[in-house]
Amino acid sequence: MSTQVHANLTRDQVEQISAELDEPEWLLETRLSALDALDELDMPSVIQTPGRTWTNLTDLDFEGFVDPLNAAQDKERESAEGIEVLEWSEAVAEHGELIEEHFGSVVDPEENYLTALSTALFTDGTVVYVPEGVDAEDVKIRTTMNSRSLFNYTLVVTEESSSVTILERQSTGDDVEGERYYSGIVEIAAGENSHVQYGSLQNLDQETYNYTLKRGTADTYATVNWIEGNMGSRLTKSEVETTLAGDGSESHIVGAFFGHDDQHFDINSRVWHRAEHTTADLVTRGVLDDRARSVYEGVQDVGRDAWNTSSYQRENTLMLSDDSEADASPKLIINNHDTEASHSATVGQVDEQDLFYMTSRGVDPRRARNMLVEGFFVPVLDEVAVDELRDDIEELVAERLRE
Repeated sequence: MSTQVHANLTRDQVEQISAELDEPEWLLETRLSALDALDELDMPSVIQTPGRTWTNLTDLDFEGFVDPLNAAQDKERESAEGIEVLEWSEAVAEHGELIEEHFGSVVDPEENYLTALSTALFTDGTVVYVPEGVDAEDVKIRTTMNSRSLFNYTLVVTEESSSVTILERQSTGDDVEGERYYSGIVEIAAGENSHVQYGSLQNLDQETYNYTLKRGTADTYATVNWIEGNMGSRLTKSEVETTLAGDGSESHIVGAFFGHDDQHFDINSRVWHRAEHTTADLVTRGVLDDRARSVYEGVQDVGRDAWNTSSYQRENTLMLSDDSEADASPKLIINNHDTEASHSATVGQVDEQDLFYMTSRGVDPRRARNMLVEGFFVPVLDEVAVDELRDDIEELVAERLRE
C-alpha cells in the first residue's frame, strides 16, 4: 500500500520513476527526502516592492498540474567531438561517481518547494561532461513538452582548461491542451580555467507555467556565461545565478524577454563574488505590450575576501502599452572596499520624440514603433556570443511585432 504524501504524489510514484531510470540507492533516497520535505518548504522568494508582491506563486496549484508517471516529450541532443552528452539513464550507468559528486552540489535539492518537487519527480535529464583540455561547440538540447507536466534536470561538468558552448530550447507540442507546468534545473560545475557558455531560449505556449533555476560555480580562472531568452509561457519564474568561487573567475549574464497579452515574467540575475580578482557583467532588456507584466531583480554580492572585484549591472524595460507594468530592483551588496561596481535600471515608454521624428518623415507609425523596439534590443543582442541563438531571438522578436 502506497503512502499518500500529497493529493497526487506518492512514494510509490517516485520509486517507480527512479527504478525506470535504473538509479542507485543514494539517488532514490535523495528523491524521497525531497518528496517528504515538501510540507516544510516555502515557495521560492519573489520580488517585493513597497506595498506590492509582484509574483504570486502560493495560489498556483502546482500539485494539480503534476501527473508524474505520464511525462512525455520529444528530446533532441547534439554532441560535439571529444565530449559526452548523455541522457540521464546512460549517464547514471556510465558516470555514477561523477553524478554522485556533483548532483545537488550547486543547487540544493531542498532549497525551496519547487526545487524539491523537481528533484523528486524529474523523469529526464542530460549530463554534459567535458574532459580536461577539450574545446567543444555546438552542443544542443531541444525539448518539446508533450504532457501536462514535465521536469527536466541538466548537469554540466567541465574539467580543467576545457570549454563548451551549449544551446538549449524549450517549446510546447501542438497536441497538448489545458494548463501545464514545466520545470528545469541546471547545475554547472566549471573546473579550473574552463569556459562554459550556456544559452537558453524558452518559447513555451501561454498555457504553461514555467520555473527554471540555472546556477553555476566557477573555479579558479573559470568562466560561466549565461544567455537567457524568455518569449513564451503564461508565468515565468527564472533565476540565473553564478558563484565566483575561484580567484580570477568571471561571469556574464545576458537576458532578453518580450511579453504580450497577460504574460508575467519574474526575472532574477544574481552573482556572488567569493574570491579575488573576479569579474561580472549583468545585462538584461525586456519589452512589454498589452497587459504583460515583469519584475526584475539583479544582485551583485561582493564578499569580504573578494578583493579587486569588478561588477556591473544594467537592466532596461520598454513598455508599449499603458496597461503593461514593470518594476526593477537592482541590488549591490558590498563587503569589500577594493571593489569597482555599479548598477542601473530603467523602465519607460517608447520615446515620443523618436516616434514623431520617424513618422514625420513618412514612416508608418506601426513600422516606426517596431523599428524602435528592434533597435532597443540591439545592445543586448550584441552581447549574445552565440550566433544561432541571437538569430533565433531576433526572429521571435520580429514575429511578435507582426502579431
